[in-house]
Amino acid sequence: MEPGSEEAFMLNVGRRTYFTPGSAEIDETARMTLDKQAEWLMSHRTWYAKIQGFSDDPGSTGDNTALSTRRANAVMAYLVGKGVAPNRLWAKGYGTERKVRDCAEEECKAQNRRVVTNLREERER
Repeated sequence: MEPGSEEAFMLNVGRRTYFTPGSAEIDETARMTLDKQAEWLMSHRTWYAKIQGFSDDPGSTGDNTALSTRRANAVMAYLVGKGVAPNRLWAKGYGTERKVRDCAEEECKAQNRRVVTNLREERER
C-alpha cells in the first residue's frame, strides 16, 4: 500500500462517521475519526474530498434528504474548522439512497446513518 494513497486513507484513517437517529450532531467518536481525516488531508494536499451524507428510513424522503445534507455539511464544516481548505471539499446528501443494508433491525439501520468521506483527484463540477 502506497503512503498517501486512497487505500491508505481508508485503512489507516477511516472514511465513515456515524450519527444518532434524527441528528446531524457530531459526537465524540465521530470527532476522533474526523480529526484523523483532517490531519491526513492536511498532510496530503493533492486530494479533494466529496462528503456524502446518508440516513436510515424513518420519515419522508424530503426529511431524510435534508437530514443527510445537514450531516454532510456538519462534517465538511468540522474539517474546515480543523484547517482543511474549503475549496477541497464539497457535500451532498443522499437521504435513504445507497443504503449499506436494507433492514428493519436498529443495529443494522445504524449503518445507514453515516457520512462517507470519499477522496477524489479533482473537484467534481
